[in-house]
Amino acid sequence: MKRIAAILLLLVVSISTFAQVKNHATWTFEVPKKEVKVGDVIEIKFNAIIDEGWDLYSSEFPAEDPIKTTFEYKKNGTFELVGKVKPIGFHNKEDEFFGTVSIAEGKASFIQKIRILKENPVIEGVIDGQTCTVKDGQCVLLKNDFKFPSIKVTAASPVEASKTEVIAQTAEPQVTENVQPTTASKVDTIQAEATASAEKAPSDLPVSEPEESLWSFLLACFLGGLASIFMPCIYPIMPMTVSYFTKQEHGTGKALVYGLSIVAIFTLLGFLVSRVGGAQAANFISTHWAPNAIFFVVFILFGLSFLGLFEIVLPNSFVNSVDKQADKGGLIGIFFMALTLVVVSFSCTAPIAGSLLILASKGNEVMRPVLGMIFFSLPFAVVFTGLAMFPKFLKSLPKSGGWLNEFKVVFGLLEFALALKFLSNIDLAYQWQVLDREVFLAIWIVLFSIIGFYVLGKLRMDKDSPVKGITIPRLLISSATFAFVIYMIPGMFGAPLRVLSGWLPPEQTQDFYLTNAVGSGTSAPALTASGRRKPHLPHGLEGYFDYEQALAEAKAQGKPVFIDFTGFNCANCRKMEANVWPQPEVLDRLKKDFVIASLYVDDKTELPKEEQFVSTYDQREKTTIGDKNADLQITKFNNNAQPFYCLVTPEGELLTKPVGYTSAEEFTRFLDEGLTKYKK
Repeated sequence: MKRIAAILLLLVVSISTFAQVKNHATWTFEVPKKEVKVGDVIEIKFNAIIDEGWDLYSSEFPAEDPIKTTFEYKKNGTFELVGKVKPIGFHNKEDEFFGTVSIAEGKASFIQKIRILKENPVIEGVIDGQTCTVKDGQCVLLKNDFKFPSIKVTAASPVEASKTEVIAQTAEPQVTENVQPTTASKVDTIQAEATASAEKAPSDLPVSEPEESLWSFLLACFLGGLASIFMPCIYPIMPMTVSYFTKQEHGTGKALVYGLSIVAIFTLLGFLVSRVGGAQAANFISTHWAPNAIFFVVFILFGLSFLGLFEIVLPNSFVNSVDKQADKGGLIGIFFMALTLVVVSFSCTAPIAGSLLILASKGNEVMRPVLGMIFFSLPFAVVFTGLAMFPKFLKSLPKSGGWLNEFKVVFGLLEFALALKFLSNIDLAYQWQVLDREVFLAIWIVLFSIIGFYVLGKLRMDKDSPVKGITIPRLLISSATFAFVIYMIPGMFGAPLRVLSGWLPPEQTQDFYLTNAVGSGTSAPALTASGRRKPHLPHGLEGYFDYEQALAEAKAQGKPVFIDFTGFNCANCRKMEANVWPQPEVLDRLKKDFVIASLYVDDKTELPKEEQFVSTYDQREKTTIGDKNADLQITKFNNNAQPFYCLVTPEGELLTKPVGYTSAEEFTRFLDEGLTKYKK
């Protein structure tokens, strides 16, 4: 289990850092300078300069799980490989999860023997691998194109073995065959420039928040699966399970197969979702109106289904076909028994599992839907495996009744609350100004108040039984719900509500404040030339929403620029603005010492035709303000995650290492360090 957990963690960390542009290894390539002839076997060399604080994995070591460095060559018939690649400069290390691995720090090399088959051999391809931080284990997948300098091939006799001189060429895809010999001093210069560039460009940052968010999501999946077990449509399958397994021999082993099959079927569903969506679709899902509108409608339909307006079911012919396969017995029969469970329970599990999968598809981790469905299916696997092993347990379960319908109604109202978030995403990205913060809160206050009164029995649905008395569970649930409602009410008048900062629209969308001392932006919002409201900054801060304007103002005031790469639908951005920015030591510095450039990467406002351009990064046309800001973040700062904060001079030169989601103390140090360097 420890090994499996480590593999999953490695996958999640690797995927979560995939958005970073840097891979923390700079490559050069060496070939023999001496002339060779067709048929000769020569050595070519891959040299890696590894960023400080990072490790590069070797191409070979006993452990199988970490990603090794591999080299994929383009086949063109001009050469062939001889033997395996030989790593140089690596040392073994005992990893607590994977066992013995081989890593290198600072620099390393790989030597490969090849046989020359034709004149003018072209040696090119792709390097795949992984670099990880020494400090906290953050890992980044690397992928580098390589192309070796041209090799002089003649019909003359090869030079006898002697100390080989080499030439170096940097790893750019556009390398030509006409390469001048590079002296040792030039190699040093290349390495120095690479190191300086690495120091100047932002490096990847450990941020605990994505990992915490993942575990919060997995806990929600587990609790969602646990809640699904108490749905009415699950109960008919329980006696069927008992009846089936009382006829089976070797019940314990087959019961375990049954539980694993349940997990496998649900996980396959998660895998399919991850393939359809994937990490590359995260920004599209988060900001485009189409997926958010679909999710809003789906959540509303799920809520109406829970409230009893209609029932989500699969075709009877499909259910009957699956059930017949379960009658065959053996391992195949057990698998179809598990499939029957998933299919028959679809009317109850679809709203919950579907909601979780939609939420998972908004994350940056491709593995998130898969892991989510594993955790969602675990309660099913545990309960039904237990029933398969011990049929007598069925008698101790609570009887089906009105309380199960109440359970569904509460979930339906919660689905409505979740649906509102997707409608808010559209409103923020397109600046419709309809679902502002106080409107969002008003709807949530009403929904959760209904839940509180419903649990107390003051509100009833058609299929509900009368509530004769208030039990302790009802009292606890309703009390917690009303406490949440009371917490939200001050937010209607501008209170920050930091616990909900990742869910609510940003504070600057608030139109009404009880006092100017609370919140931010009490003045009328600025308008663009097209008449649309410009996003303003929280906590009364003043700033610019255009990079060039901020630089010009910084020159006029003689101040550095604080760049805030953010997004309307960035939950962690809202958390930073709600929890870190208001701290006196932070807010005072932002107000007095910096010119602020708040650059939204998901702003759908169209750029004037004369300002639209084709990016040098992905060769795609950038037509909106968000496109322009996102392209600036990638091309200039080698990063595309939000929040992302940079300090630059009025000329645009980086002053210190940028930061992302972090603590108030670290953020204060970041501001002070940049300001100190600027004054020097």
